[in-house]
Amino acid sequence: MSTTLERLEPLEPLEPTLSVRQVLMLERVLAGEPEVVAGAGQLDRAVRWVHVAEAADVGVMLSGGEMVLTTGVLLAGDDDKQTEYIRSLHRAEAAAVVLGLGRAFPAPPDVMRRAAERCGLPMVVLHRPFPFAELTEEVQARLVRRKFAAVSMSEAVRTALTGLITAGAPLQRMLDEIAHHSGCPVVVTNLAHRVLATAGERSAVDDVLRDWERIARQAGGSEGDGWIRAELGGRGERWGQIMLCGYRGDTATGRLLADRAAESLVLHRMLGGTSAHTWEEQSAQSLLTDLVSGVVPARQLLPRARAAGLPVNRRTFVPLVVRDGDPAELDRVLRLLGLPGIVAELADGATAVLLSLARDQDAAVLTANFAARLTGMVVAAADPRTVWDDVPAGMREARHVADAVASGVLDLPAVVRLKDVHLRGLIRLLRDDPHVQSFAERELDGLLCAAGDDLLAVLRTYLATGRNKSRTAQLHHVSRPALYRRLEAIQGRLGVDLDDFEQAASVHIALLAHDAQQG
Repeated sequence: MSTTLERLEPLEPLEPTLSVRQVLMLERVLAGEPEVVAGAGQLDRAVRWVHVAEAADVGVMLSGGEMVLTTGVLLAGDDDKQTEYIRSLHRAEAAAVVLGLGRAFPAPPDVMRRAAERCGLPMVVLHRPFPFAELTEEVQARLVRRKFAAVSMSEAVRTALTGLITAGAPLQRMLDEIAHHSGCPVVVTNLAHRVLATAGERSAVDDVLRDWERIARQAGGSEGDGWIRAELGGRGERWGQIMLCGYRGDTATGRLLADRAAESLVLHRMLGGTSAHTWEEQSAQSLLTDLVSGVVPARQLLPRARAAGLPVNRRTFVPLVVRDGDPAELDRVLRLLGLPGIVAELADGATAVLLSLARDQDAAVLTANFAARLTGMVVAAADPRTVWDDVPAGMREARHVADAVASGVLDLPAVVRLKDVHLRGLIRLLRDDPHVQSFAERELDGLLCAAGDDLLAVLRTYLATGRNKSRTAQLHHVSRPALYRRLEAIQGRLGVDLDDFEQAASVHIALLAHDAQQG
């Protein structure tokens, strides 16, 4: 079945490939009144070169991707030669064949048309005389320009990424630059297909990350549908890959871009002294920071969590924040206990941990086991969540509990929860209120100076121990008489009687507010 070129929709002028369709839409070709008589569904094949050939065994002269031009002068009157000519082109993986009608073939030859249709080879006839040399010259010139443009693009990408590496740019900035040049989502994974980092338009990235593992294993193994990947590694060791997801340009150009990106990422890792594990930490940090902040809706973070390897279907989530915790040590303990979760360092010496447990597991027992493995660390926990959308609130609750005990609370349980921080937790929430700030300054005015630092520390311990003089003296390594003198100095400066419950409570609240503001 024939197809006229007027019915074909031209590709966008900025499309980076030069396809059979685009060649046929050239002004010089349109002057020859081209008609597609076979293989109309294959017009998006890439044209690597244009070649004029008449011999029946033309395939031996081709290496694939050529658009072959012929007048058929050596084929006329011989059906076998015509059939073999088409088959030879098909075996050589030619892009298309263009037959100029004239004395050899005044009309499209049915034998060649049927053979081309069977092979799926685009066959085009020109109804008006056409100088093949003009077509060859123009297509070759365009191909050379496009190849030069691809090389220029490659060098531009290399220069941009090298500049970022020299400037000490983080991984995310590198990936943003790659996504800008590729115009599609960019994903970096480890060898287990877990996502370490992403870049690109947020909605497009989220679409890619949905059902990521299945998609990555299917599409990631080939370069169909614009999925182009390059290995990350060096010195004989592979540790990940970078993937261009849905690249809309020419595959060869996309592969070149992916290779340049991979080279730069490996160099970034080597010069920065980082490792693939560090990139995993950065991925977890970005996810947990977004969860804690609440700036990004939880529903939008779900694909990222799943792609990072966190189980999310029918799970119980336990948000934890550990004070003075080493992320590497916490991750090691998780692995030792076989607990699925992610770990990331937050600001102010806090480390967030999000456990993902099966519904039939005892969250309280497993959390306690985890805390028991940690020495000298405060483990703050929120109540378990069974709905992903509730996780951000849980992370903020755990962070609040950790902040409330940051200045030191005596006799803490192994796992500190909201009910354990009592008044300290409430004051922490109110610390930015101007009335609370003014109250704290007024109550503690006599001690809020450099000379009062030691007395302030004694007061803090005395009130935290429930006004236990023996315990306070022991913790400050002083005798009871020495402690009495200091308590008398504190009462004199503040003008209060610490034996009076209401006055002591007022000073205690002011001190909690002061410490919360300082923290």
